Formats: sequence, C-alpha cells, structure tokens
Amino acid sequence: MRFPRHRPLLALLLTLAIGTVSPTAWAQYTWKDSRGQVHASDLPPPREVPEKDILKRPGPAARRTAAQAASAPASAASANSRAPQDGELEARRKKAEQEAQAKAQADEARLASQRADNCQRARQQIAMLESGQRMQRINERGERVVVDDAMRAAEIDTARRVADADCR
Repeated sequence: MRFPRHRPLLALLLTLAIGTVSPTAWAQYTWKDSRGQVHASDLPPPREVPEKDILKRPGPAARRTAAQAASAPASAASANSRAPQDGELEARRKKAEQEAQAKAQADEARLASQRADNCQRARQQIAMLESGQRMQRINERGERVVVDDAMRAAEIDTARRVADADCR
C-alpha cells in the first residue's frame, strides 16, 4: 500500500527530527570545569582541566568511565593519556613536514621543467631570427607585416633575455 499524499508530510517530519538533534550530541569531549559546570566540545579541554574531570573523550579512551579515571592515580593517568597524544602529534607533524617537502620538490621540478622548455624555445627563436630568413607577422588588425631589421633586433634582444634567465 502506498501513501503518496503523505510523502511531503513525512519529509517535513524527518527534517524537523534531524534538526532537533542537539549539537552537544556531536561533541567528542565532555568535561567539568573548576566550578562544576559541564562542557561539551569537538576540541579537547584546556590543559588545566584535571584528568579526573574529563568525562568523555573520542576513541578507545571514551570507553573508560569517570569512576575508572578517578580511581587511577592522577599523575599516572595524565602521563599515560598524554603520551599517545604526543606521539600522535609528533607523527602528524612529521607527516606534514614530509608532505610539505614533497610538495616543494614537486614545485621545484615543475619550475625546472618550465625553465628548460623556455630555454629551448628561446634558443630556437634566436637561431630563426639570426638566420636572416624573411619573416612576417600579423598585427592587431589582422594584416600581414614584414619583419624589418628593427623589429628583428628587438625580438632577438627579448629572446636573449629569456635565454639568459632560463638557460643556467
């Protein structure tokens, strides 16, 4: 049995139900501050919050209850929970440095390739211009113009500057 008339109503109710989900349900961290107020965030709590006051954290540590956290010594719990985070942070930092270095090398290789291509083209242009062959250009109005000695000298000068810059 189908209910085509009720589809818009069903869609509206579904949209309203999704919209009423509390944003704190999306939070990954929950902790109490020094005044006993509970906070929820997708960012970790400030460093001054003691380990026993962190009620919920993402990942495997979220499975620990607050009672287990309170029963463990504060210094040992703090050291144990910070060590994997520091190791993770160090690994992420190294990965980011490696990615940045790889990107810089790729950029340098691309620039070197462009320079080599520009060098080759400039040398070919110089050879063609110095051959003395009769040449024509098309101006901005679409007319053919014969390249005279002054134009040829200017083109050779431009090509030599490109070659000097890119042929190292």
